[in-house]
Amino acid sequence: MNSEAILDLGAVDIARAVREGAVRAEEVLEAYEAQVAVEEPEVHAFLHLDFDAARRRAAAVDAAVRAGHDPGPLAGVPIAIKDNIVQEGVPTTAGSRILEGWVSPYSATVVDRVLAAGGVIVGKTNLDEFAMGSSTENSAFGPTRNPHDLDRVPGGSSGGSAAAVAARFSALALGSDTGGSIRQPASLCGVVGVKPTYGAISRYGLIAFASSLDQIGPFAATVDDAAALLAVLSGHDPRDATSAPRGPIVSDPSDRDVAGWTVGVVTELAETADPAVAAALEAAARHLERLGASVVSVSIPEVAAALAAYYVVAPAEASSNLARFDGVRYGLRVEALTTDEMMVATRSAGFGDEVKRRIMLGTYALSAGYRDALYVQAQRVRTWLAAGLARAFADVDVLITPTSPTTAFRLGERVADPVAMYRSDVCTVPSNLVGGPAVSVPFGYDADRLPIGIQVMAPAWEDARMLVAARALEAGAER
Repeated sequence: MNSEAILDLGAVDIARAVREGAVRAEEVLEAYEAQVAVEEPEVHAFLHLDFDAARRRAAAVDAAVRAGHDPGPLAGVPIAIKDNIVQEGVPTTAGSRILEGWVSPYSATVVDRVLAAGGVIVGKTNLDEFAMGSSTENSAFGPTRNPHDLDRVPGGSSGGSAAAVAARFSALALGSDTGGSIRQPASLCGVVGVKPTYGAISRYGLIAFASSLDQIGPFAATVDDAAALLAVLSGHDPRDATSAPRGPIVSDPSDRDVAGWTVGVVTELAETADPAVAAALEAAARHLERLGASVVSVSIPEVAAALAAYYVVAPAEASSNLARFDGVRYGLRVEALTTDEMMVATRSAGFGDEVKRRIMLGTYALSAGYRDALYVQAQRVRTWLAAGLARAFADVDVLITPTSPTTAFRLGERVADPVAMYRSDVCTVPSNLVGGPAVSVPFGYDADRLPIGIQVMAPAWEDARMLVAARALEAGAER
């Protein structure tokens, strides 16, 4: 099988071909390595590549096949890992100078599960520093570029992972989603991105941004490929106190029947979309109707407050989580005369502007005299939003919205306007605040052939239902 044919295979097909002996894992890796060599210098999806380790891993998979053993459901599949997920013996920076050169002494649960399933990890991907951003321009190590247009952003914060799958540098990738950091870059790069129900996938080994919101999830070229990775990743982990005692969360890959379903289009989020995205959302609704679903407009006024609540809760939790990066235990240390001066100098030099902005916002929101008015009130909005979504889901099976109000914007276009950047998350933050699952599915292009994503939302622990609707949408998408 030649390299182009290998790159055209989906992750599920690669694993099947490797298990059946139709192609070797080493051949698969060679095809992806060649693709990286040609295009990665322009895209800059990765912060760390290790094809030597990947070749050893691929060779082990091939040896297992020759011995008559099943290497696992991801046999020989090249996978990229967002660089805020730790892997033993591998540098992990979280896109920040404050962790430059730090090598993790242990692996995240998701990394262990990928390797146990036969996956071949090729490297660590670029991200907005500590996952704080919507464009991957906040990385201390330079921005990632969108493979569809190198003058545009890939989205963020998991922009490196989205770009890696879109550019065919890896068949699958892992990202983290705190307010849309998987789904928004998936939309802008034209791939599938899933934020599962909070607690479905272990966060052990994920460098925390906002612990009540963060969730790890997959990027893939298709819904079935994403579901295959979800099946590997999901399930209880006793090392994570927020991991739910449940099994895998996927549905039958053949199930895409939405006949008789009621699908709600969220009015308040549909209204945020630019004309091309709005047209794609309308086309998605009509496609689902042709498949037998009833599509209705649903008003959820509470979602209008979600973005404001998110940008209180997330920075507040970040200000606490990032206190550990102080120059004492690991990472960057800037010497000074006193311990206090050393911590100030280290954090000033090590953190970028966006991280500093969010730490200050969060510290202010938690400070005496403001905590009740800001942080506590934001948590009340969170409860109010959950009630509004529950009311909507009482009448519909799933909700659809734009994933991002726009297609990919130009590099540098929103750097000087943080509020404009924050608005990129307006459609995605509600699912994080309430803990429910959501997926972005590619559905058409704008006039510049930039991808558009449609988001499917479902109630908590109805990830399988969400995937059925996502497959149905995918079947009607323009290629």
